[in-house]
Amino acid sequence: MIRPDPHRLFILTGGPGTGKSTLLQALAARGIATMPEAGRAIIQDQLAIGGDALPWADRAQFAELMLNWELRSYRDAAAINEPILFDRGVPDVPAYLRLCGLPVPPHMLKAGQLFRYNPRVLVAPPWQQIFIQDRERKQNFAEAQATYDVLVDFYLSLDYELVPLPLAPVEEQAQFAMKMIGL
Repeated sequence: MIRPDPHRLFILTGGPGTGKSTLLQALAARGIATMPEAGRAIIQDQLAIGGDALPWADRAQFAELMLNWELRSYRDAAAINEPILFDRGVPDVPAYLRLCGLPVPPHMLKAGQLFRYNPRVLVAPPWQQIFIQDRERKQNFAEAQATYDVLVDFYLSLDYELVPLPLAPVEEQAQFAMKMIGL
């Protein structure tokens, strides 16, 4: 397998409703390579086909689909020779299972250890002022905070350095992110 240089693979993680996707859209509009979030796309696809690999139906199956998506995104990154920002990464999947109180299969832990990204990870803190629920995001703000806490703990356990995004307008966050990735 051809592996991308992990130093150019940057993760943007955090709880739901923290502005990650909005920030990645702003960065993509500036010409920065991005990889989309697995969870929302999987939910949309599962709803469209009547599937049950959903966070409110079969969380373990949902996690397997997310892992597959993240591994595919990681492989796709090998063809891109510039910094790439991922809307979540492989370590988000076992962290999600921990959040749900479900067992984390050994292959998911191994994936989090084996598929490495830049050691510095952007993390979007919970931000009540921008948090909204929608058809795919059913979590409340307390769940967003709990998700953030689990993600922080899990990424730290894998020896990543977490760099919090400022609670600021998206243009300021974009400048911050570009500086962090060296652009």
